Amino acid sequence: MDERPTSEDEPGYGIGAVARRLGVPAPTLRTWNLRYGVGPSRRSPGGHRRYDSGDLWRLEEMNRLIKTGVPAADAARQVLRARPAGAADAPAEAAVAATGRPGVPAAGETVSAGRSRGASPGDDTPGGLPVPPPRHEIPTPAMMARSAVALDSSSLSGWLGAALTRHGVVWTWERLVIPVFEAICARQAATGAAIEVEHVFSDRVLAALLPLVKAPRAPVNDRPVLLACAEDEQHSLPIYALAAALATEHRIESRVLGARTPFSALAGATRRLAPAVVFVWSQQASTGDPGALTGLPASRPASRVMAGGPGWRAGLPASIPHVTSFRDALARISSALG
Repeated sequence: MDERPTSEDEPGYGIGAVARRLGVPAPTLRTWNLRYGVGPSRRSPGGHRRYDSGDLWRLEEMNRLIKTGVPAADAARQVLRARPAGAADAPAEAAVAATGRPGVPAAGETVSAGRSRGASPGDDTPGGLPVPPPRHEIPTPAMMARSAVALDSSSLSGWLGAALTRHGVVWTWERLVIPVFEAICARQAATGAAIEVEHVFSDRVLAALLPLVKAPRAPVNDRPVLLACAEDEQHSLPIYALAAALATEHRIESRVLGARTPFSALAGATRRLAPAVVFVWSQQASTGDPGALTGLPASRPASRVMAGGPGWRAGLPASIPHVTSFRDALARISSALG
């Protein structure tokens, strides 16, 4: 590893401080350096070897990969090919090549998404060291699915947050969330297992979306959009994603009633709010009874009722459009608001 003198404006850290920061014994850190070349890249003016912020990032990433079951040699190759997020000479979208083992992205699977706000090498941490540049990667569905299978909530949260920040709700939903759910469902169909995988992934997706489900500044609509799941329909993530996309990308205010909304409750909310649009989601055929939608109370001005999702059975009235895609839902709701 290239050893450069520690500059005055970039601190260097001894092996003891780094070991305490990572919770990794100092002899293990020395082994990683001698065997794999993952070690300190700086020397102090007195000749002592020192870790800089980029070295800390590589060590944290290597430690994380090893904890997910990646062999140490493969983890080392991964981090040595990667670049710390926020590095001055790192391209905005640098592909990262790796071995293709579980937990390690294959060639071209990862791109840097830059540095997050508020995190800098000068921030204090309980370990007494500055926070190293955080990892903000935009994963592929395969990477995210592997983390879901490993029940790696931390990685899922970081990746989802980075994708939402960089690309927005629609891109993240269509390019990451849906493909991962499809992979999880395929695994369930093949093995009869992986329920816990679905639950962990669903929990992290919802946690990432909820901060975005709030009234936007200066909303374009005076009357809210009412979003609900059909009675007994438990799959509620699509309506939370829709609410987040409406707020952040269209400045449309909504109200979310959530999963398993009794039609009596939906009717009560419709009377109380007089929403511009009532959007009801059904994913399973057992919950998609068209007759229930026709019983919603009339309001003045009238509410436009829409049925979303694949669960709706035949028999929807001609006045109630059947929305079959995320983008179609956004377009129809926006159009209904004029």
